[in-house]
Amino acid sequence: MSDARDIDADEREWLEADGCGGFASGSASGLLTRRYHALLLAAVRPPAGRMVLANGMQAWVETAGFRQALTRHRYVPDVTAPADAAPCLSFNPDPWPTWRLRLKDGRIVRMECLVSKADRWTILRWTLDEAGAPDGRQAPEAAQARDWPLTADAAMADQVILHVRPLLSGRDYHALHHENPAFDFTARVEGQCVRWQPYTDVPAIVAHSNGRYTHEPDWYRNFLYIRERERGLDAVEDLATPGVFSFPLHASPAIMLLAAGPSASPAMTTPDTVLQHAARSAQVERQRRAAFPDRLRRSADAYVVARARGLTLVAGYPWFTDWGRDTFIAMRGLLLTTGRLDEARAILLEWTRHLSDGMLPNRFPDDGGEPAYNAVDASLWFVIAAHDYLAAGHGDPATVAALRETIDRIVAGYAGGTRHGIAADDDGLLRAGSPGMQLTWMDAKLGDWVVTPRIGKPVEVQALWINALRIAGEWNAACLARAGRAQAAFARRFPKPDGSGLYDVVDVDHVPGRVDGRIRPNQIFAVGGLPHPVIDGALARAVVDQVERELSTPLGLRTLAPGEPGYAGRYGGTPAQRDGAYHQGTAWPWLLGPFVQAWLRVRQQAGALDGAARREARARWLDPLLRNLDEAGLGHISEVADGDLPQRCGGAPFQAWSLGECLRMIDMLESGTTMAAPKG
Repeated sequence: MSDARDIDADEREWLEADGCGGFASGSASGLLTRRYHALLLAAVRPPAGRMVLANGMQAWVETAGFRQALTRHRYVPDVTAPADAAPCLSFNPDPWPTWRLRLKDGRIVRMECLVSKADRWTILRWTLDEAGAPDGRQAPEAAQARDWPLTADAAMADQVILHVRPLLSGRDYHALHHENPAFDFTARVEGQCVRWQPYTDVPAIVAHSNGRYTHEPDWYRNFLYIRERERGLDAVEDLATPGVFSFPLHASPAIMLLAAGPSASPAMTTPDTVLQHAARSAQVERQRRAAFPDRLRRSADAYVVARARGLTLVAGYPWFTDWGRDTFIAMRGLLLTTGRLDEARAILLEWTRHLSDGMLPNRFPDDGGEPAYNAVDASLWFVIAAHDYLAAGHGDPATVAALRETIDRIVAGYAGGTRHGIAADDDGLLRAGSPGMQLTWMDAKLGDWVVTPRIGKPVEVQALWINALRIAGEWNAACLARAGRAQAAFARRFPKPDGSGLYDVVDVDHVPGRVDGRIRPNQIFAVGGLPHPVIDGALARAVVDQVERELSTPLGLRTLAPGEPGYAGRYGGTPAQRDGAYHQGTAWPWLLGPFVQAWLRVRQQAGALDGAARREARARWLDPLLRNLDEAGLGHISEVADGDLPQRCGGAPFQAWSLGECLRMIDMLESGTTMAAPKG
């Protein structure tokens, strides 16, 4: 990619998910740069009700000759301290986040953090090495970091004492914490277990360790989170620290296991049993991660989480839970392309329980309230995901019947009319929208301001509607007839007179004949991204060429062409500024999946793709996207990027549909067909 820019360690972020919506995360530099960075962040009502319990730590070592900090933090006004903290020689996120820090005497402290999905504990581990590897992101002996021995090198004679102060809050993960008299510092110590209950209405924080705990309550004030400041949000926090854990690092690795109460194991009553349990948990987690064939599939596993009686997909980290639209788009790549059909089945069936008047929820509120039915496309994307699942040929009769029944109810609900003015119109197309509602994926809204309302008949909604009718038509002839009628209306109403592409919306604001001709990426779904193309021939080629020329970037499709009024090439600033740019030029990586499929489809000859076309697509769009795996959310792909070069990533650094569509692109390019069936 041209005009590349340097990516610093503060911008590279790691993620360790616990399978219930909770996680640990932070920056490669070790600094807390977001309110969402934490060592222990638990979902009280999986995957929602997230609480930050343990934000971070202060760690330092003492020897006969010196005292040296291992951690640093950024404080108001913008000072990073302590200045003489041990320098980081390397950081490696694989198989879990590992830092190598050089002490003043040349010895190396290796600091590791992993989340055990089996136990849902964050495991922190420190070890002492005699000498370090050369500077670099990955140390030559990185494979050795995967081993968790129970004892350190016996030849180390000098005493090195590690001290660790946990930094706690106990707050909603969207909020910030400040010094207050209500925080309860009381520590309940039982053997090697220490338990704190900062507030009565949040989970307890449990720490098992092989160290010695000393109760020393204090407040650490004015932490500064620079990513929050960039987002135009409150960025300063105070954290409580109840005490200090001390470990003889020269004699044994230091271990701390953090969990949300009431998780406590009475068997871990001695330092040795804590070490042994941590070693077993790490071994199980190492084997689990090794079972994934590559880095992308291992990252995909982070989005599969528990919900109620079943499973769902988290739309992204750190601030998204499960959203209907995102779930059904992402699962095609995250689960179907990768052969995880049992989990796909469980997720689809779990969502069928929430069908109402032909609609599936777009999201579930964090507070556990009623689901929000505010998307015209979420239910239609369910139909696409269910079709792709059934196309794999692994659905048992009961599952096939349940999914077909849900599809029938969606189609019937939309055809007859449901919430928000959603209904089949006289021409067979689907109309939708009412003032103050954001119903399509272009859903930015701030207060009463809907940035891109798109009331009327949006182009991608028609492509989804026609596909849903064709899918239901596989067992219902009436739906097939409806599909033909809608497609004929689409062919009459959406092509621009000059043949350059498709209108973004027709019958704008439900006014017959009013059109929105702005160049947006939504028209690509008429050619790619769905099982049944809605257009073909010269018009399909014109659409793909226009999107490639006006909207394509190495990290996604722009949401508005640069020549259009209101184009915003940078995504950043205050919430109002970000929402104003979100769908007005910002590039979205997930749109590259439908685009590349469309680009390949119009070049497909006699059922087989030319190898040169596949190589060109890989070089122009897939390879830059794969480079993003090391630029923001490590091992993942960001939610958005600037529309203008050099593109800085923005939004959530870990986004499910971005990664899912990347996996689907890989499958298309490797299989040599744009209609590859999901793997069984």
